[in-house]
Amino acid sequence: MIIGITGLNASDNPGPGVAVIRCLREAFDNDLTIIGLSYESLEPGIYMQGIVDKTYQIPYPTAGTSALTERLEYIHEIEKLDMIIPNFDSELYNFIKIAPWLKSIGIKTFLPTHGQLASRDKINLAEFGKKYGFMVPPDKLINNIKDLQKAGEELGYPLVVKGKYYEAYVNYTPDLAQKSFHQLSAKWGLPVIAQQFIKGTEINIAGLADGKGNAISVIPMRKLYITDKGKAWAGVTIEDNELIELAQTFAAATKWSGGFELEIMRDADGDLYIMEINPRFPAWIYLSAGAGQNQPAALVKMAMGEEMGPFTEYTVGKMFIRYSWDHLVDIADFQQFSAFGELKLNNPN
Repeated sequence: MIIGITGLNASDNPGPGVAVIRCLREAFDNDLTIIGLSYESLEPGIYMQGIVDKTYQIPYPTAGTSALTERLEYIHEIEKLDMIIPNFDSELYNFIKIAPWLKSIGIKTFLPTHGQLASRDKINLAEFGKKYGFMVPPDKLINNIKDLQKAGEELGYPLVVKGKYYEAYVNYTPDLAQKSFHQLSAKWGLPVIAQQFIKGTEINIAGLADGKGNAISVIPMRKLYITDKGKAWAGVTIEDNELIELAQTFAAATKWSGGFELEIMRDADGDLYIMEINPRFPAWIYLSAGAGQNQPAALVKMAMGEEMGPFTEYTVGKMFIRYSWDHLVDIADFQQFSAFGELKLNNPN
């Protein structure tokens, strides 16, 4: 199989791409060629031996579907892709839109619909919770400082301020909230989301659903270490039927297709609040393979037409710890990719 993968930015705010590739390499070994699809020339996954076989630069999502299809058509002529797995929230709209065209030229995907994507968006999350009976903290859409001040009065402090696509900050004063608003609006655009703070234990759930209402795999993970961007830097799989049932209910209610992540807060009373629903695999998805339910591999098998029944067991107490690593590369590789938008690494063996 020849599979295109996005999300190669293995930084302190990592994309899922490298972890997805590790899952696929582990499952399919030598029967796999990975084509990296990168937006920027400094995404670490481009230069990591044993991760991608060749990388192509693709246009930013803001360039629209015409630019994306033109670039993918060029890549497909050379590489003969069997499948593409996009791993960024911001690119999914375009990939879902061109999925029929991709299918017509022989490239498979396994993605949610535009309706499913929009329903769980941060700006629609409160309404989503009401519709399906999930507990979701109250929130407000913020377009200016006046909106932020009103949200602070209604929701109280600490106040969580979230970017439209990524990043969230807990703010204990109005001044800090304003700083977060300016920072996130400049980076991700408007609206910014202000959400009521829920004190409790942070839990993430990685899931895979078949589009027919079935959760094929559910792996709950408790965060052990969290970065200033709110990202899990260490975590451990836990046994909790209530969490598994929550993910199964999500898959059944939405008929979700593909990978997803539920960000959960369990308060002092044991209530489970859905803080966010991410429409793709999380950056820690390699833990699913380590725990015995390789979700990216299962997604590929379903995309290729294989019937998959639900996984029933996983290893509890399997832990991951993320780490930083100074990866040395030749400046010529960086120049090659920056200038031509393509790079094939030389195999050191």
